[in-house]
Amino acid sequence: MTEQRVLVVGATGMLGRPVTRRLLANGWQVRCLVRDTKRAATLLGPGFELVTGDVTQPATLDAAFAGCTHLHLNLRGTNTVASYQANEVNGAKSCLEAAQRHNFKLVSYLSGAGRRDTALERHFVVRVKKIVEQALQASGLPWIAWRATHFMESLPQFVRGGRATILGRQPERLHYVAAADYARMVAQAFNEPSCWARPLYVFGPQALTMREAVSLYVAARHPGMTVGTLPLPIARALAGLTGNTDLRFATELFAAFRDIGEDGDPSEANRLLGPPRTTIQRWLRGELVT
Repeated sequence: MTEQRVLVVGATGMLGRPVTRRLLANGWQVRCLVRDTKRAATLLGPGFELVTGDVTQPATLDAAFAGCTHLHLNLRGTNTVASYQANEVNGAKSCLEAAQRHNFKLVSYLSGAGRRDTALERHFVVRVKKIVEQALQASGLPWIAWRATHFMESLPQFVRGGRATILGRQPERLHYVAAADYARMVAQAFNEPSCWARPLYVFGPQALTMREAVSLYVAARHPGMTVGTLPLPIARALAGLTGNTDLRFATELFAAFRDIGEDGDPSEANRLLGPPRTTIQRWLRGELVT
């Protein structure tokens, strides 16, 4: 296994970093495809091979893929649907084509959990994940699609401008998962062919509404701060009046969260890899049970 090299695309992201570091800790040689090697070295620390490239520029990929055997894709856009199309959909397809040319042994992709019926494809997050998973399965390469629920690491993003705000009613209970638990499962699955050729659902140990999760985070990190709700129609109107593209995008994202909820069965992933054990309370205390 020590002669095998994994290529991580999206290594410097919030969820890419834990996976990248866990793979290195597990003994893999880890190459990271990055746009800025200096920034990546600062974010990741020592021990990684950093190669410049861009998934939106397919001609830059072959040099990074050459000599690697496994691939982990942690792709996302920025604050527009078009960026998700360019980075996640087109980027994933370019990476799959490069992996085919270099006869990769496994492609691992961070997807998402949630209801996926056809009516919900009006939401870009559902369309994107479906398209990439279909391309993954059609690639002819061994694959894993990680259908992970919401991550605890997203909770700080609810606090902006001295206040914590949730967009819209979000009544679904979600099994928030710690990125460290997810990273352990990903790295372990790379050596477990019994995990391949299937989607694996990753859920944390607690079922909490978004308000409950954000309130726990705020109480621990911002004592005295309240958690407010901004109705989605008002958020859309504000975004239109102010031209705030971040708010417009967030409104569409939270509308998707409300509709798709959390769906799937994590029992197979838990059986094969061991369940995530870190609760939000332990995560807030820095007690990662991985």
